[in-house]
Amino acid sequence: MNFQAKMLRDDALKNKNIVVTGGGSGLGKAMTKYFLELGAQVAITSRNLEKLQTTVKELEEETGGKCFAIQCDVRLYEEVKQMRDEAIKQMGSVDILLNNAAGNFISPTERLSANAFDTIIDIVLKGSKNCTLAFGKHWIDQKETNKTVLNIVTTYAWTGSAYVVPSATAKAGVLAMTRSLAVEWAKYGIRFNAVAPGPFPTKGAWDRLLPGNLKEKFDLAQKVPLKRVGEHQELANLAAYLVSDFSAYVNGEVITIDGGEWLKGAGQFNLLEDIPSEMWDMLEEMIRKKKNK
Repeated sequence: MNFQAKMLRDDALKNKNIVVTGGGSGLGKAMTKYFLELGAQVAITSRNLEKLQTTVKELEEETGGKCFAIQCDVRLYEEVKQMRDEAIKQMGSVDILLNNAAGNFISPTERLSANAFDTIIDIVLKGSKNCTLAFGKHWIDQKETNKTVLNIVTTYAWTGSAYVVPSATAKAGVLAMTRSLAVEWAKYGIRFNAVAPGPFPTKGAWDRLLPGNLKEKFDLAQKVPLKRVGEHQELANLAAYLVSDFSAYVNGEVITIDGGEWLKGAGQFNLLEDIPSEMWDMLEEMIRKKKNK
């Protein structure tokens, strides 16, 4: 079976203008690529403008679509409003917001500083809130309808997970916001849904989370009943459906795409209980080195 096959017809997102936060790499980049292939214009945002510009050039060459790079720190509401206005200026309007920007690291919670905890909360929860309010208020004020917000959460948003407590806390908040606003803002013509991916390894994120030989030692595919991790196109297929008009009657849902992992055992990173204290010291040092490169 070809897990990288594309699901929707080629014009499924024609005339749609999309903003993807954290779109410069990883899953954000994969989803952006498919949106472009389906006929959408896409503005990608992150703090790293150079990476965004490289991604834009690459994706435009690969897809023939129109992509825009807009620098933005989603933790800062004024920057988010500026990003929104720039996206509207570049594309004419924005129909879809994909809150994908995230941060995470594994650590025993007692080793985390308050600032480290805040860093993840600010990117994931506060960042999603900032973007949702900035775009949502604009759509409501301008009486624009048929708008969609798609949030990327995780399965441990409802189960919790040891060793990634800031991420679990923040994603749970994003999930609650998704379901709440799906009801409250439906009258304005704004739909809210979420996707909860299981293991979809990306080089950058997974190298930071599980550096060195830890990826082999803690093989997450073995926790998945299907005995494999996800292909990026599989997630892109689902995301494209949820932001398309084909899903116009889907509202307030969180769709899990994890091969049955969370049903097998709650808490994606609970298996890290087996790491001894000395290895956590080594792990933290490896993560610091990667972060400083």
